[in-house]
Amino acid sequence: MVWVTAAQAQAQRLPVMPLRAGMHNIKAEMAVTDEQRQIGLMHRASMGNNEGMLFVFERPGVQCFWMKNTLIPLQTAFLTDDGTVVNLAEMKPKSLDNHCSAGPVRFVLEMNTGWFSKRGIKPGARLQGEPFGTPR
Repeated sequence: MVWVTAAQAQAQRLPVMPLRAGMHNIKAEMAVTDEQRQIGLMHRASMGNNEGMLFVFERPGVQCFWMKNTLIPLQTAFLTDDGTVVNLAEMKPKSLDNHCSAGPVRFVLEMNTGWFSKRGIKPGARLQGEPFGTPR
């Protein structure tokens, strides 16, 4: 039997950090603890156009994500320490399919589905912001 805590059964709201992808501003909630990363964007019915969640890991590694209890379709960017996009993944709501980074990364940014593609952001592009050691 799997027990679900009250915190895991509702959407979380986390501190926001500004990021940039070229000329595009992003308001990224910061998921930095194990519990914050496990809950992620679960249980949300919607998310603003330039809002997302940045998952921060202690050290680079191959990171894999799925969409259990996530209600909105997302596009995910797997990012190196300096904010370089390694690869992108489109993720369907409530899916248990794994979407993994193509190499070791320390950051994963989830945005609304198609967000990166619609703005021409592809692997090799670099995001800016404090987590990546660059001014926003």
